[in-house]
Amino acid sequence: MRKLHKWLSISAVSGLVFFLAACTAPTTEESGAPAEEDKLQVVTTFYPMYDFTKQVALDNADVSILVPSGTDTHGFEPSAKDVAQIQEADVFVYNSEEMETWVPSILESIDTTDVVIVNASEGIELLEGSHAEEEEQDHDHEAEEGHSHEVDPHIWLDPVLAQEEVTNIKEGLIEADSENEALYEENATAFQTELQQLDEEYAAAFETAENPTFVTQHAAFAYLADRYDLHQVAISGLSTDAEPSPSELTEMSNFINTQNVEYIYFGKTTSSAISETLANETNTQLAVLDPIEGVTEADQEAGVDYLQAMRNNLEALKLSIQ
Repeated sequence: MRKLHKWLSISAVSGLVFFLAACTAPTTEESGAPAEEDKLQVVTTFYPMYDFTKQVALDNADVSILVPSGTDTHGFEPSAKDVAQIQEADVFVYNSEEMETWVPSILESIDTTDVVIVNASEGIELLEGSHAEEEEQDHDHEAEEGHSHEVDPHIWLDPVLAQEEVTNIKEGLIEADSENEALYEENATAFQTELQQLDEEYAAAFETAENPTFVTQHAAFAYLADRYDLHQVAISGLSTDAEPSPSELTEMSNFINTQNVEYIYFGKTTSSAISETLANETNTQLAVLDPIEGVTEADQEAGVDYLQAMRNNLEALKLSIQ
């Protein structure tokens, strides 16, 4: 099952990348333990892709993750070791080119003949960035500089679309390891049943919500908001590096005060400085709403996975949405 010989058929620069990393054996997960040669070797980009793949593969594959735990995925750049690990894999799983913007150049630089490439968002219609912004507020962010209309990649935060991602991952594993097709089908179905239950919990919680608006620092929750008829008001844009202008902060402060917003949400793996500033100015409380881009090792050891993180988000949203 493991490929014994893979060579980069690329330019001199890419050849150098492979040379620098060739002497380092692939690792399993983030433990540094050698991968088992008789198992399917799967490389994933960041936490949701890792967890979805693990749920489908279970013990039938060694699944590793490139973005370290607790890291902001938006700013990640693969190392030479990461490139070599992708080259040596049987399957490479990523969310989308809109999220992992570095993927196309990496795939162009390596020999993917024997690597099954899984774009987990394939077949899913992505929202334009403008949908992630509040469009019905009294203030008009669209006229302000710095608000992007790029495609929103945060589809894993919708439990229904997450099921479609799981299907794409399952099909990739089957393509690489058809002998275990029945196993992957069974595991995927079991996990998708859990995702359906999660969807039902969200739908029931917000079915009769009188005030569906919530304020978050990072505009990562448009898909979740669309699914359950909620209203995301984002302080910043789709990128965690985006910072609002002084006029935008003033408008947001006015909105929070006039709409009697009680909570401002921020993510675990990004700076909360902007949220803290607004909270102090408006006497508003802070709470965590996790984009689940990088679950920390401590949280994972405490039993937090995608499903638990989403349920934590559900409880957090209930603070604002009644």
